[in-house]
Amino acid sequence: MRDIDGTGGHRSSPGTPLSGRVAVVTGAARGVGAALAQRLSEAGMLVALVGREEQTLRRAAASLPNRSVCLEADVTDNAALEVAAHRVEDALGPASVVVANAGIAASGPFTRTAADLWRRVVDVNLVGSANTARAFLPQLETTRGHFLQIASTAAFGSAPMMSAYCASKAGAESFALALRGEVEPDGITVGIAYLHWTGTDMVADIDDHPVLRALRRNQPWFARQVHTPARVADWLAAGVIRRAPYVYAPPWLRWCQPLRPLFPAIVGRIARHEMRAHPPGELAGEVTVLGAGGRADWESHVSTPRPSPGP
Repeated sequence: MRDIDGTGGHRSSPGTPLSGRVAVVTGAARGVGAALAQRLSEAGMLVALVGREEQTLRRAAASLPNRSVCLEADVTDNAALEVAAHRVEDALGPASVVVANAGIAASGPFTRTAADLWRRVVDVNLVGSANTARAFLPQLETTRGHFLQIASTAAFGSAPMMSAYCASKAGAESFALALRGEVEPDGITVGIAYLHWTGTDMVADIDDHPVLRALRRNQPWFARQVHTPARVADWLAAGVIRRAPYVYAPPWLRWCQPLRPLFPAIVGRIARHEMRAHPPGELAGEVTVLGAGGRADWESHVSTPRPSPGP
């Protein structure tokens, strides 16, 4: 884990419920994480940005109006997050809001996806969320704060060629639900945010895949709309202010909750049709890590020396 100099903005937003409090956002170098850090800072919060990309983190922090600190850390490294938590408290104070946003995705057939890459997606999206909670729960207990888990509509209905991502997001949702019941007596609230199509580089890469592109094409017109990270950050920030148990981005997703038992069958039917309509070689092409942030994480992961197995 490495510290990166924070920024020294001083503008505040008096009168907002979050003014003067501390927020931690993982996966804050780009996309929704960077946009949410911006929105929370505009609401008067002191923001700690946690991510893997030093220069991108610096640029995100430089745009914030209030004081911030940047920490380059891998959310799958529990020890690094423990150190980060202490650094945040020393630099800004105890966290009142923690957003487990860090996430990556890989696209391709399960049988062609390297076991290490499949596990890496699950480690970042699920284990990384648990590590984040473990590191910052003592501070949230002190502040009687709010933990927000970023999930996805991938938890509603799993898409072929995205098995690790869908499994990890369903697991992250289940983890947050279980955590909620445990920490409520301590005054900590837990929210779950369901994100749909959001205009990040990850979604741009998904549109290059025929099956995933078809799933989007077969959705109703309003469900195909891609929302900007800034718009999604507005919905998330509003949920944080309300300490909402559920945040839907876009809001109409709340009406999908009662229909969730139907989604696996619907997604499966569309996927089977599209997979029969394309040559096998077209669908079983190269396995790819989606988005610049995901590729940066994977490249850092594979380049980091790991201990050799014992005899």
